[in-house]
Amino acid sequence: MTDALLSAFATHERINQYMIEGLTDEAWSAGTPGGKGRTVRAIAAHMHNVRLLWLKTILKGATLPPQLDKDSCTRTDTLRALGQSHRMLEDVLREALPKGKVKGFSPDAVSFFAYLVSHESHHRGQIASLAKRLGHPLPKTVEFGMWEWGSRSREVKGAFG
Repeated sequence: MTDALLSAFATHERINQYMIEGLTDEAWSAGTPGGKGRTVRAIAAHMHNVRLLWLKTILKGATLPPQLDKDSCTRTDTLRALGQSHRMLEDVLREALPKGKVKGFSPDAVSFFAYLVSHESHHRGQIASLAKRLGHPLPKTVEFGMWEWGSRSREVKGAFG
C-alpha cells in the first residue's frame, strides 16, 4: 500500500507541475478581478509554502528549500521549489506510512497524505478557474490532461529534478 500511495503522490505532483507548465505568462503575472484575493502566482507559492510549514513541524531543524515570494516568484522558481518540497514530503510519507503516524499531524499518516492531495487539488481548481476568469484559460489539452492519471504517472520517472 505504501508504494501505491507514494506513486499516487508522485502523479499528483506531476499534475501540479503539468498545470503550472500549461499556464500562459499572462495568467501567471495577472492581478485578480477587483484586486482582491490571491493571484495565480500567489496560489502556487502558497502550495509550496504550506508544504514548508508541515516540513518544519515534522522535520525540526532540517534544511528546507526557501519559501516562495507570492508577488515575485517565477514559474521556473515555483516548479523547482514544488519539486524540492515534494521530494521531502515523499521521504516523510515513505517513513510514516508503514508506521501509520506523522509527527505533528492527527489522526494518521494516510490522513496526512489525503490532506496534502486535497489541499493542493483545491488550489489547482482555484488556479484553473482564476486563469479562465482573467481571460487566459488553460489550454483544453491541459484541462483534460490533468485528469489523465495514466499519462501523468508515466511522466513521473525523472521528474521534479
